[in-house]
Amino acid sequence: MKKIGKNEQLFAVPGKKHSVEDFSSEYTGGMKKEDGKTLLEDNIDALAKLQDRLYADGRYAVLVIFQAMDAAGKDGTIKHVMSGVNPQGCQVYNFKQPSTEELAHDYFWRTYKCMPERGRIGIFNRSYYEETLVAKVHPEIVLRQKLPTITSLNDINPNFWKHRYRQINDLERHLVDNGTLIIKFFLNISKEQQKRRLMRRIDDETRNWKFDMSDLRERGFWDDYMNAYSEMLTHTSTKYAPWHVIPADNKWYMRYAVGRIIVEHLSKLDIQYPKIDDEARQKLKEAKAALTND
Repeated sequence: MKKIGKNEQLFAVPGKKHSVEDFSSEYTGGMKKEDGKTLLEDNIDALAKLQDRLYADGRYAVLVIFQAMDAAGKDGTIKHVMSGVNPQGCQVYNFKQPSTEELAHDYFWRTYKCMPERGRIGIFNRSYYEETLVAKVHPEIVLRQKLPTITSLNDINPNFWKHRYRQINDLERHLVDNGTLIIKFFLNISKEQQKRRLMRRIDDETRNWKFDMSDLRERGFWDDYMNAYSEMLTHTSTKYAPWHVIPADNKWYMRYAVGRIIVEHLSKLDIQYPKIDDEARQKLKEAKAALTND
């Protein structure tokens, strides 16, 4: 597998044509596992402090999107990286197969109503990007959406996907312009490593519940998915909402890298604890005096 430069390893450069093959799934930057775990703990502590300020400031929302093949480690990464945040300021949504009600709306509807409010972190475990991934590999899904201009598979052509990428970019620009920080992660697992993890789910009784036959069926479309992910990175990694391609073969490094990137992005926000005016400060002094004499 071709490995790209260290500076680009975790970043899909906006405006550049990308292929998943250009990104390593096993890259660790020479870091040792023990160091990665220690740095993850540092990131967890830093994220907890930043989230507290984000919540108190109340002017920005943060949307974190995870996309990946099955068994790449989305659930575990969310669990570990977000383990230190206050549940009051964080919401996680897992988007699976659309319901009948969701199919009766445009494809943004089910995700847009879950967008984080200002002061909160919203995490999407899969997202509207499924409409350029699963739907691209299985275009019959688009037919079930009953779009007025789509009457057959022949109508789902390259121009259709071009418009869909543009719609997603327009949505994300709108969100960013209105105070939402978008952080997007593609967890890049190799086909060989996915096989090992699926086998582990079968062999380990404590993991049997994680295995789904659909995972095996979708694995049969691996090359189609890699092409879909490559197109997604090419057309939707923008300056205002870039994609981060995270090597996922080593879970410890993947969790460290995700935590580090979230902390780096949050650190750039102008989030401060609200300051009170002189009148409010005087009331605090009066309240303290009253409590002292109570």
